[in-house]
Amino acid sequence: MNNIIGGIPKEVQWIELQFTDLAGYLRSVTVASREIDEKAIKQGLSLLDGSSVEGFTSIDESDLRLKPVLETFAVIPWRDRSGRVVAEIYDRSGRYAKDPRYIAERAVKYLDSLGMKAYFGPEVEFMLLSKVYFDVASPVTGLCYKVESLEYPPSANGSGFQRIKKAYHTPEPFNRVYPVLIEIADTLEKYFGFRIESMHHEVAALGQVEIGFRFGELVETADRVITLKYVARNIAAKYGLWAVFMPKPVAGDNGNGMHTHISLWSNEHNLFYDPDDDYAQLSQTARYFIGGIIEHGRALAAIVAPTVNSYKRLVPGYEAPVYLVWSKANRSAAIRIPSYGVEGEKEKRIEFRSPDPSANPYLAFAAILAAGLDGIKKKIDPGDPVDKNVYTMSEEEKKRLGIKELPRSLDEALDELESDNDFLKPIFTKEVIEGFVEQKRQESREINSYPSPIEVYTYFTI
Repeated sequence: MNNIIGGIPKEVQWIELQFTDLAGYLRSVTVASREIDEKAIKQGLSLLDGSSVEGFTSIDESDLRLKPVLETFAVIPWRDRSGRVVAEIYDRSGRYAKDPRYIAERAVKYLDSLGMKAYFGPEVEFMLLSKVYFDVASPVTGLCYKVESLEYPPSANGSGFQRIKKAYHTPEPFNRVYPVLIEIADTLEKYFGFRIESMHHEVAALGQVEIGFRFGELVETADRVITLKYVARNIAAKYGLWAVFMPKPVAGDNGNGMHTHISLWSNEHNLFYDPDDDYAQLSQTARYFIGGIIEHGRALAAIVAPTVNSYKRLVPGYEAPVYLVWSKANRSAAIRIPSYGVEGEKEKRIEFRSPDPSANPYLAFAAILAAGLDGIKKKIDPGDPVDKNVYTMSEEEKKRLGIKELPRSLDEALDELESDNDFLKPIFTKEVIEGFVEQKRQESREINSYPSPIEVYTYFTI
């Protein structure tokens, strides 16, 4: 096959350069493929007004450049003669400090200096919805929102959705989104270099699905998360559907999580594995790593569950972790040690269950790593594992065990992050920490200023 440069096929005429802002929204600009020459690869393309990207630059220092990462090139199959690459962001002095991918690269560099590698395996959940309605009905009700799925339409009595809480692992014909899921997976494998391991319908009744792909190193895996979201949305649109990744789209049903599996390696040895440990074959290093996540878990929440909506997912009763404890195979714990079928060194890992897919994956994975490494550095004891359903414990028992809860709102999480962020500083730039907090404060103020439909329903006649 004839190439222009760096493996880009000659027949590809248009290249979409993709990056994320601090909040994790995917942004892009498309250029003619002939513009991707040696100079563009070395210096980048002057295509980005940073002042127009929320959380980036002021207007007087807005010129930024996008440098294509050619190894991320992929053909876009739903658009003729088109491809995409992930891009790095540069300013006049070099790598742009607020580029989320740069933070992920700093995390890998920091790990390299410690002689380690980390692998991440996120479970990205999302919903395939047939209809989404937005209605700014009046100043009283504010923004109204409702959804429909292919599988379970609104109930006839108007009470909401027919809850059929047996959706987990349902096959066709009950799983009516299965053909869409298969096409998403096929596209990821054939065109975007994924290795898909499994896919299934999740617990929520409204077309909730999950695609499991092969774990990888931090930057590579974060690239894959934004790619999965990009592909899922485009394939869903072909079927007239919406792929929705918000943490809690519908009240009364399970939300979308991004449970993240992590392992730490050095010299081809899994640092989390200890065959002599009689609890979960878990090493002391892994326990310290868990200790770091628990110690900084309340601050970490602002980055791994970074939206107002995230804290409507993090409530008891929907398999979303609220308590900062660890355990073997206990899904009420924020940190779970997968046990069944993972008895060997190759498979040993921990699963952090607080993250959701609204998180910027570059920042989320880097922050999880920073918290865990701080735990190793300071030898933070995570305490004993809690092998019972924490939701059923009395307040007295939780207090006696010293069990901490995750924040109950984004504002509370941001308060924690402002008072506890030193653990991030080996990896995160000051500009990113401050810019992230400022942007999320503004987001929270704006969203919380709107009355929700349930508030109107509850308080209209008070």
